[in-house]
Amino acid sequence: MDRVSFGVLGCASIARRKMLPALVSHPRAHVVAVASRTADKAARFASEFGCDAVTGYERLLERPDIDAVYVPLPAGLRTEWITKALTAGKHVLAEKPLTVTAATARELVTLSRTQGLLLMESFMFLHHSAHRAVQDLVDAGRIGELRSFSATFTIPPLPKDDIRHRPDLGGGALLDLGAYTVRAAQLHCGTDLVPKGTVLVTDPDTGADVSGAALLSAGPVVAHLSFGMVHPYRCAYRLTGSTGTLTLERAFTPPPTWQPVLRAESQDRSEEIRLPADDHFANTVTAFTTAVLAGDGFTAHGDRIVRQAELLEGVRLAAAAVPAASRAA
Repeated sequence: MDRVSFGVLGCASIARRKMLPALVSHPRAHVVAVASRTADKAARFASEFGCDAVTGYERLLERPDIDAVYVPLPAGLRTEWITKALTAGKHVLAEKPLTVTAATARELVTLSRTQGLLLMESFMFLHHSAHRAVQDLVDAGRIGELRSFSATFTIPPLPKDDIRHRPDLGGGALLDLGAYTVRAAQLHCGTDLVPKGTVLVTDPDTGADVSGAALLSAGPVVAHLSFGMVHPYRCAYRLTGSTGTLTLERAFTPPPTWQPVLRAESQDRSEEIRLPADDHFANTVTAFTTAVLAGDGFTAHGDRIVRQAELLEGVRLAAAAVPAASRAA
């Protein structure tokens, strides 16, 4: 086998805008079919991407010509369909957050290992070369000893009918946006982070958290994280060391043509380092298909899934709830 045959469970916006184009254009991937609960939607997606239309997720999982499935369903629905996909013998690439609880993350990882299948959480930004460039400078001593990490991911207000206002479907700012900051903190501070305190601001009408901040630590290194969906758009992180700082803007959502600018500062020096453009969508497909075709690296992906879910749950459990300001205010 020299490429992986994919089925897509659901016609989410991110599938149409980002992942399906990356899958269709990748030499190691072949999109066989896309499934929707409604025939018309499946047909529209299938026509656009040159694959079969399937009505109903179960029917897609029954197909023997599919090796792996991409699951962009709402977070609250992913556990059910990831379980069914793994049980049907399919490798799974699922959107983040892969689950809404640590217990279900552990169950899914255990199932994937029992089945001998790859289960991967699609944090695409991890596959952008900019983050390796940042870490290389840290390792080279550019900022001295790491003291703290801060990350922000905020977006403007969403329509009230957006699923991210639905806690029953896994909505809320922590799982949708805070998850990026937690994963980035692990990337640069390690997996031994411990939540120390959290504030979650909740919309009283929907029950969804619309913004928040969290403090975590890994020994003497502190991570300050902020996230929200009632803000101007920003996604960035900063590493502060004993002798300088590194700041990366557009850290989580750079388009393939974007040339990231890394700002390096110290007491008597400031430099903007222009990094090469990179396509983290295509790189995610490369990482997934390489692992499937090699039959290797599955354990590490499972460990990362569980640790991410544990940290998100810990952040929530450490939270002090605060009601959102009224619109009249």
